[in-house]
Amino acid sequence: MRGIAYDRFGGVDVLRLRDDLPEPPVGPDTVLVRTRAAGVNPVDIGIREGNLAGNFGHHFPIVPGWDLAGVVEAVGPAVVDFAPGDEVFGYLRRDDVQWGTAAELVPAPQRCLAHKPESLSFTEAGGVPLAGLTAYQALTEALAVGEGDRLLVHRAAGGVGFFAVQIAVALGAHVIGTASPRNHGFLAEAGCAEVLDYSAGTISGQLSEPVDAVLDLNGGDTLADAPEQVRDVSRIASVVDPSVNGMGGRYVFVRPERHDLEELARMADAGQLRVAVARAFPLEQTAQAHELVAGGHVRGKVVVTL
Repeated sequence: MRGIAYDRFGGVDVLRLRDDLPEPPVGPDTVLVRTRAAGVNPVDIGIREGNLAGNFGHHFPIVPGWDLAGVVEAVGPAVVDFAPGDEVFGYLRRDDVQWGTAAELVPAPQRCLAHKPESLSFTEAGGVPLAGLTAYQALTEALAVGEGDRLLVHRAAGGVGFFAVQIAVALGAHVIGTASPRNHGFLAEAGCAEVLDYSAGTISGQLSEPVDAVLDLNGGDTLADAPEQVRDVSRIASVVDPSVNGMGGRYVFVRPERHDLEELARMADAGQLRVAVARAFPLEQTAQAHELVAGGHVRGKVVVTL
């Protein structure tokens, strides 16, 4: 099987294009997917560098990637919701790290998949799952954002932030985003009612009044300032810094959830959620995709296509 893999932790130089990878196992409740697109996320860089070795079991060779869009090739005997030929997308996080999505064939637990939105291409759909689920779960569960809430989204032009803006608008919120000036128009088009320049001083000092909820996608000084930005610290959520729990807020670590994927698909097909693909790389340029994501300041999503 053809795919990207690495045999040790390290920089982009450990990534190798291989055509001798073993075909993956198909368990009773597993869906074998022929990959058409695999999103690249910051966590992929962290895993490759060994930063999550204490959180998950790792088994070399490792195929990177947790985001997927493709076509069902085969299904295990206990699978009832998917059939060969179905177009699917999903967030394939397992309890260990080995069978990632940057390969021709990927074994996907059926709980990790949903049918692909009809309105999205495979490239677009491949960029949705991890970032889209992170935004959706943070907003609907940790922050319970609803009609009329004033929500502050930090780093709003990034992968998670751009989805969060659109989902919050669909939920009826008044959204304030933070971004560099070059991204202000981009966010206004996505539905941001206000956009603040994160380089122009503390955000709490730029707000006319505290907001109802804060989604932190930055950590550091941004998170430290969050209690001054919000009316109630229990409505601060961070996806990057667990220390938010000590403030009385919520740390969010995204999980696979078919219902939530289906809701993202519904929103996409209803015109409420669009995908900004910053750049799509062919599989053999996966290292360049990792470098782009690692550099930060990407507007939207980076995807590898097969």
